[in-house]
Amino acid sequence: MLAPWALRHKAWKKKLAWWLYQRRDLSSARVLVATARPEVEHIRRLFPNKPVALVPNGVELPPGNEKAESGKQKAEIQTVLFLGRIHPVKGLMNLIEAWSQVRPSGWRCVLAGPDEGGHRAELEAVLCRRGIVNDFTFAGMVDGDEKWRLLQGAALFVLPSFTENFGIAIAEALAAQVPVITTKGTPWEELVSRRCGWWVDLGVEPLVAALREATTLGDEQRRDMGRRGRRLVEEKYAWPKIGQDMKAVYEWVLNGGEKPSCIIES
Repeated sequence: MLAPWALRHKAWKKKLAWWLYQRRDLSSARVLVATARPEVEHIRRLFPNKPVALVPNGVELPPGNEKAESGKQKAEIQTVLFLGRIHPVKGLMNLIEAWSQVRPSGWRCVLAGPDEGGHRAELEAVLCRRGIVNDFTFAGMVDGDEKWRLLQGAALFVLPSFTENFGIAIAEALAAQVPVITTKGTPWEELVSRRCGWWVDLGVEPLVAALREATTLGDEQRRDMGRRGRRLVEEKYAWPKIGQDMKAVYEWVLNGGEKPSCIIES
């Protein structure tokens, strides 16, 4: 909520809420929790002296250590999956424009998630103008087993957001061994350093380049990226590690003592 893009979106409502109660609530907190380094910086701009706990969101690991059989076999049509709110902040207009330039043969794009504010109709109108309606499927809200089925059946995951505090869907895609394409509006530089995805600048052209490269890779190359992504999640984002860090923060707030390593002070 403190990211610059979020503050600019419907700004007058944000300013009203800030002065009515949000500033007071945040000021009174002993510790603020951030899920990624950029979120720490957003907090720091407004509360330079407040302790901040950097604790990522935890993610469940899907059953097994290999993708579902449907994901391992060569499909006639490969899937690029988006999972999240159908909302302007997610950058789906940019994705559609990029897709219209790439039009990868043998690929489709599935957009899964709830429509917000009628944005789906806006996207569908652009798809019609670009003549690529048949390349896209709107799956609606998915959860539970259906969500994991979609993830494990996808060859690529895409989240072209303008801003994300964490991007839990990225962690879930990596847990399902799916390589990820996302933007630098998300805090996922590790996709590059761990060689499990693409972390690109905002805009259409960077998405064009990433989609073109990702969809022309061999299946085994994408599977290798997926395995590396799974290892990253197991090491850093599975619930046992996250739970230990969060427990240490609460104990420090309640009892004092040695500061947990995840606490970042000014």
